[in-house]
Amino acid sequence: MSLLKSAILLAGSAALVAGHGYVSSIEVDGTTYGGYLVDTYYFESDPPELIAWSTNATDDGYVAPTDYESVNIICHKGSAPGALAAPVTLGGTVKLTWNTWPSDHHGPVITYLANCNGSCADVEKSALEFFKIDAGGMINDTVIPGSWASDDLIADDYSRTITIPTDIAAGEYVLRHEIIALHGAEDLDGAQNYPQCINLNVTGDGTATPSAEPATSFYKDTDPGIYIDIWQTISTYTIPGPTLYTAGSTATAAAAVSSSTTTAVEATQTASSDTSSVSQATSTQTSAIQPPATASSSPDSGTSSTGSAPGSSGSSGNSYPGKPGGSDVSSDEAPSSTTAVAATTSTASSSSATTSGVLSGSCTEEDYWYCNDGSAFQRCVNGEWDASQSMAAGTECTAGISETLTISASSKKRSYISDMHRRLARRRHE
Repeated sequence: MSLLKSAILLAGSAALVAGHGYVSSIEVDGTTYGGYLVDTYYFESDPPELIAWSTNATDDGYVAPTDYESVNIICHKGSAPGALAAPVTLGGTVKLTWNTWPSDHHGPVITYLANCNGSCADVEKSALEFFKIDAGGMINDTVIPGSWASDDLIADDYSRTITIPTDIAAGEYVLRHEIIALHGAEDLDGAQNYPQCINLNVTGDGTATPSAEPATSFYKDTDPGIYIDIWQTISTYTIPGPTLYTAGSTATAAAAVSSSTTTAVEATQTASSDTSSVSQATSTQTSAIQPPATASSSPDSGTSSTGSAPGSSGSSGNSYPGKPGGSDVSSDEAPSSTTAVAATTSTASSSSATTSGVLSGSCTEEDYWYCNDGSAFQRCVNGEWDASQSMAAGTECTAGISETLTISASSKKRSYISDMHRRLARRRHE
């Protein structure tokens, strides 16, 4: 394994340290309640009584699409009801605050209610039937991978505020709050669901009983809002799950479908394993990039801006900032035609005459790069030329030996960088 490839693996694992997060605090109609601190309470013999449901997901892990039909999707793995219920009035607010959330885990934030038909403290979770009361998806796609409800949650001090419908029947309800991370959702079974549950005691004179369904029937692994590549241009996004219920309406179990048309997007491409070396080098010094045109959106509704499933064909887009393990450089200027990849800390490039053919044996210019006819590259390491590695699809280097490896931007440059993100996302074991 090359030095550069090893560096990419380390960069891809660095975000694991921060963890994913859980709801640590809940404010209900102005009163604050503690969440289930899974990294603390799970290990205590006598944890406090809470409105929050407990879970045994001590790794801050997720529920995968393969678990969509299991009880794990209801309120997380090993979940059990909280002993208490927080009173809330019709039209009241519930503010759920997470202890943290990774900035690269973009996706929708969705909240449901289920009537316990009695006390929620001893309800059988598999009997719960939910209706959706709040949903935020993709806000815009100005810069890939777009701005999402999860990003708004981070910006609002890791919180989202939910309004209780004004017409539902009084009683105890389980509120199910969830973030779905889509950073790896271009792969089937790549989406990550993070459900959290709390108990509420809704008071008032409402009579509505919205159409509801078990959480185990919310999603399919092939739903367009679950199986989607956010690392390409998206014009619209379908928020998964049942239709959003609003006071006075009749909710149904049909999935929310966007009326916006989907722009054709670039087909997913697979690069060779050698591409990792080029990607890491590229992150050292990145040329200015131009974000794609702003896409239409309608956040916080039953539908939001939506995207096509991975593998759909279309035109290519541009490079983008903010991808995990990548550069956060962005610019409104037009992209330059080449990207200079720094091999050493130097402002000069002492390129030799153009050459072709694989080099072998000893070399004297330590850390210099050799581009073989624009299609492959090598580096002088410890006085020897290392193995030749092919350039990524859609890219080429400037032939010759030099202190910097210069990679020409092409119409497929964005696809190459997007593929590098996918590789990093797949290496994460979140």
